[in-house]
This record gives sequence, structure tokens and C-alpha cells, in this order.
Amino acid sequence: MNRITQAGLVILSILVFGYVGLGHVLGKTGDEKAYHSLIVYGEVLQKIQQDYVDEPNMHQVTAGSLHGLLESLDAQSSYLTPREYAEYKQKMENPAGGEIGVTLTKRYGYIVVLSVLPESAAHKAGLHSGDILEAIGGFTTRNMSVGQAMNLLAGAAGTGIKLAVISGGRTAPQEMEIVREKLVPQKMQSAKFEPDTLVLRLPSLNAGRAAEVRERLAQAEKQGIRKVIVDVRDCGRGEVPEAVALARLFLSSGTVAALEGQTVSKQVLAAEPAQVAWKHAVSVLISTTTSGAAEVFASAMVSNHRGDVVGERSYGLASEQKLIPLEDGAAVILTVANYIGPEGKPILEQGVTPTEVVRAAATAAASEDVGEDEESGEPAAAAKEAPAAPQPAPLGPRNSRTTASSTPASPRSQAIVEALARVANFPEDNSVKVAAARPGLGCARRRSPGRGLQERGGAASRCAGA
Repeated sequence: MNRITQAGLVILSILVFGYVGLGHVLGKTGDEKAYHSLIVYGEVLQKIQQDYVDEPNMHQVTAGSLHGLLESLDAQSSYLTPREYAEYKQKMENPAGGEIGVTLTKRYGYIVVLSVLPESAAHKAGLHSGDILEAIGGFTTRNMSVGQAMNLLAGAAGTGIKLAVISGGRTAPQEMEIVREKLVPQKMQSAKFEPDTLVLRLPSLNAGRAAEVRERLAQAEKQGIRKVIVDVRDCGRGEVPEAVALARLFLSSGTVAALEGQTVSKQVLAAEPAQVAWKHAVSVLISTTTSGAAEVFASAMVSNHRGDVVGERSYGLASEQKLIPLEDGAAVILTVANYIGPEGKPILEQGVTPTEVVRAAATAAASEDVGEDEESGEPAAAAKEAPAAPQPAPLGPRNSRTTASSTPASPRSQAIVEALARVANFPEDNSVKVAAARPGLGCARRRSPGRGLQERGGAASRCAGA
């Protein structure tokens, strides 16, 4: 791009922003400050063009500012360049596409694993909640958006993607290559604890999950079971309508959630007495890796005082995004509505606070007592003790204070913890046990402007092992 073209771009930006800002100020003087920022943006572009030490690539400068603009809103909003959007559409249209099976978020300016699907490619490769993805496919994730990261991780099943991962307190990234797979439907897992208690672990809330739970509850009723523990730790996938249907199995009255947005008409999702499938005792287990649809379910149970919700505050991602194509071939993924709990508080970035706060280390503690495998009737393997290690701040809502409490758990919540510890290792999946907070997550939470994909140039050692 020659200097004349660059200068033209800057002048055009200033004129456009100035016109929009002036027009809006004349119509709505209450937004003067907001639209004055557009004029300032144009002025900054002009100063970069005129005074930067080297001749800048204005296309990269503009794209970087747009990445930062969207990322400053929330972790799920993203800007996709025309090339990225073209790749995104191609991958979305491919029914045989593969992925590695992770839910991602943004921390410390880098992409971080929030949760991992059981038996997925990421699970087999040893990725865990809290791992920092320092690089994806040779690109540093510093200032990369979640949308960009998911776009890179998706691809044809059977193809590999190279990652640089910082985990386990290491300061240097570990190189690995994960082969993408087509995800198989996640199975609900169940195990008995004592004759009258059933534990249901839900790894996702995909279509049909509520109907599956309804069927299992009907069986439990016939078996004389009088208490159910629903485990949604590490549950980060699924649709909100399925979470609403799940909550309605337990709630005979009250509000499940509401959906609100600047351009979205308010929707109130209420309980339906005819849908209730379980009137006995119920408890829910959540953690910092509970996110999205599962948070809507947990919020409904907390706010309607339907049993105990035990664990740690959930992450805070329950919201609706919209893909908006732009005229130049780019696109934005924009959060357009929040899910509001029955108490009127948004779940996004606030998370769901349990009725009984119990740290992960407590629920991960092993017990010599064991549960019973429903199919074989044999005792389930006892959970292994978590290794003694430094416990830095775990993943959690970006805007929350620590939920740690020096007050001992109540006898009621302690009983739930003991029950879960005894059936922590389901026969099908040893990941049911809450993992202790992973090392390397204790550095300060900060945000930085996005700049698009950049070739990897350095490790995120200042965050790992802090």
C-alpha cells in the first residue's frame, strides 16, 4: 500500500467517523462522549500515519484496532478478517469437520482452556482446564480472540494442529500436535451412592439431554432412589433450551431465566409444572469450569432454592452471540443478549454462586469408601489423592472476587462432598473427579488490545508459574 493510498484511508476514516459522530450528536446530545471517541479514533489513525517511527501497514493497524474493540467487550465477542471469515464459513459448512474438543476463554492476554470434553482429542492428548495455549498453528495467541482460536483449531478430521501449551507450573511451553477428530455424542454417566442416592454426570447439554435425564429419573423412582446429585462440573457445551428443559424437570414454579439485550426483546423462561419429573431431594455440583448453558440450569436451581448447589462459582459465559457479516467480507461475532438469573443478575462474567462454597481440593480428596457400579454391582475405584502442590487462583469469573471461605462446609454440603468423593471415578471416565487448581494461573488478570494473528515470537512465561 503506497503512501497516497494510506493517506486516503486515514482521511476517509476521519470523514466517516466525523460525519457519524456529528450526525448523532446533533440528534442525541446525550451520547456526545461516546461519539466523540470516533473522532478521536480517526485522529489517532492520522497521527500513526504521520508520526510513527516507520511507515506503518495501515491495514494491520486498522484490523488490530478492530480486534481490540471487540475483545474489550467480553471474551466471546470477536472480529474476523475477510480471510478468517471465509475460512470460518468453509469449516462451518463442512459436515465432516473435526475439532479437538475444548471450550476456550481469554486470560492474561492469551487463550486458555476452560474445559475439555471427555474422550476428545484434547483429553487424549492430556490438555486440562487452565492450560495456556501459547501458540496455535504457529501463531501466538497473545491478543488472539476466542473466535480466531476456535477457527484455527477446527479443520478436517484426521488432520493435525500444532500447539504450544503451558501447564503444570512450567514456564516454557510444551510443543504437541493434536489430531482433529469428529466429536462423538457425549454420554451421560451415572453411579449409585448408597441405595437411595444417584449421581448423574452431564459432560454437555446437547440436544436430547433433558429427555435422557427424564428417563433416568423415572428409573430411579422405581428403584427407590430418593436423592439425585447432578454433576455439571466441566460442562461447557450445549444449548440453553436444553438447560431450560433440564431445570423444568425439577422446578414446579418460578422463573428459570430471562434473556435480555439492547436489540433483543426480553424473554422470560418460566417453570412448567407439567414438565416436573423429580420431586425428591436434588443437589447440583458446579465448579469454575461450569459455563454456558449449564450455568443457566445451576442459576435456576440456586435462585428457586431447589436443593443445594455445591462447589465453586461458575465461570460466567451464559450469553447469546450473533454472527454479523460486514460489507468488506469481514465479520464480527457479537454478544447481543445476556441470560439473567431469576434474581435479576446477569450470568455473563458474574457466574453462579453456589449455596455451599466448597473448594475443588475438598471434593477431590479421596475416600476409602467407594460407590457401586450400577451395571456390574462392583465397587467403583476410589479416587486418588490429589498431589500436594501450590494452589494459585483458579479459573473463575473475570469480575468476581475470590469465593474462598474460611468457614467450614455445613454438614449437609459435607455429606454431598463425601458422596461425590466416593463415586468420583465413574467406571467409564476417571475425569469425573474435580481436579485441583492447576499451577501457573496466579498472575494478574489483564486485558490487551487484539492485533490479529501474529507469528509466534515468545513464550507466556511471565504468566505461567506466577
